[in-house]
Amino acid sequence: MRYLTFALAKGRLADKTMELLESIGFSCDEMKEKSRKLIFTNEDLKLKFFLAKASDVPTYVEYGAADIGVVGKDTLLEEKRNLYEVLNLGIGNCRMVVAGPEEMKETLKFGQNFRVATKYPNIAKEYFHFNKKQNVEIIKLNGSVELAPIVGLSEVIVDIVETGSTLRENGLVVLEEICPISARMVVNRVSMKIEYERITNLIEKMKKIIDNE
Repeated sequence: MRYLTFALAKGRLADKTMELLESIGFSCDEMKEKSRKLIFTNEDLKLKFFLAKASDVPTYVEYGAADIGVVGKDTLLEEKRNLYEVLNLGIGNCRMVVAGPEEMKETLKFGQNFRVATKYPNIAKEYFHFNKKQNVEIIKLNGSVELAPIVGLSEVIVDIVETGSTLRENGLVVLEEICPISARMVVNRVSMKIEYERITNLIEKMKKIIDNE
């Protein structure tokens, strides 16, 4: 039997995903040991796991380096990879929003030529250029985007919001909601064919756990 390989987004999401997988018997004790290993294996079940930067997970899955990946919907929308999105895990819930100073509300409805700072240029472009037909300048940032309107780099931002407390602390508000975000399970297209039974069995078991929570 070949290994079924999982690529998990590093951090809290990976921990929560492993809890879900363990609840259906897909465990990996090696991951709990402190080591410098990059790939963790469960030999009995023929499973492999590795942790990757969230933005890289869809790439590993699309190219077949991993059969299955777990990553936020924000990353999938931004990366636009050729994958099967098979399951909403219902964890890591938050929202993709447009945020900024309260006075930007009217400009946001009908305005043109304002600047939008974001870590998600593709999502921002899709939303403003294609959905709202607004001509805006999109500025890509990698760090704290909340800073951009405060220092005058942009009028608004596109970012993920969980509670909104960081926005409030910096005098910003949610102006428009783009979409809800949560962790999704994705599958490589070829893997789905050659491991159809194992993967669909895994999905069904996961669904039962999620539905009962």
